[in-house]
Amino acid sequence: MVKYRVLFTADLQNLTDLKPSSDPTFTYYFKMKCGNCGELAKKVISVLPSEKVDDSRNAPNLVMKCKFCERVGSVTVTCDIREPLTEARSEFRNSVPLIQLDCKGLDPVEFVFGNGWKAKSIAGTKFEDIDLSDGEFDEYDEKGECPVSISNLCATFEVMMSEMREKRLAWDRSMLEHQQKWSALLKARKKETGSSFP
Repeated sequence: MVKYRVLFTADLQNLTDLKPSSDPTFTYYFKMKCGNCGELAKKVISVLPSEKVDDSRNAPNLVMKCKFCERVGSVTVTCDIREPLTEARSEFRNSVPLIQLDCKGLDPVEFVFGNGWKAKSIAGTKFEDIDLSDGEFDEYDEKGECPVSISNLCATFEVMMSEMREKRLAWDRSMLEHQQKWSALLKARKKETGSSFP
């Protein structure tokens, strides 16, 4: 099982706080490939965080069989983050997290932007149900008397480490720092006394 965090960014003109709607029926769309044979699914796959395949506690949100090798894969939404993309972050092309997934036998290769997004202008005008299917959005803010737009949408997938692996890496880094400090101390001691012993 591989854990992914989906992040996104965009160029915002006179807009801020771009994020998915808070509607529980908001759906995420992905292009997926089989984790076993690498076959790319021909259709865009929809994942609805509020719906699971059955009523069990750990049930996934999606189960799909590869049409090539017939291996069954699943996707589970572990955290529906929906952090807003602010105008300030947009200016520096900083990405914000959307959602976290546990993928077993399936790997996301592309995030597909759809409808149901929202944002507000710098003058405070709210724009609801924004459709990003075409990769951009253009409108006019009458209150602020200025054009508003969304363009250059970009989504990325960040592979997340398990908690145990994170702890192991932190331990390795700590030991490396300790060894480097000890080595530096010995070199300094040797330079002063001509001996490497404390």
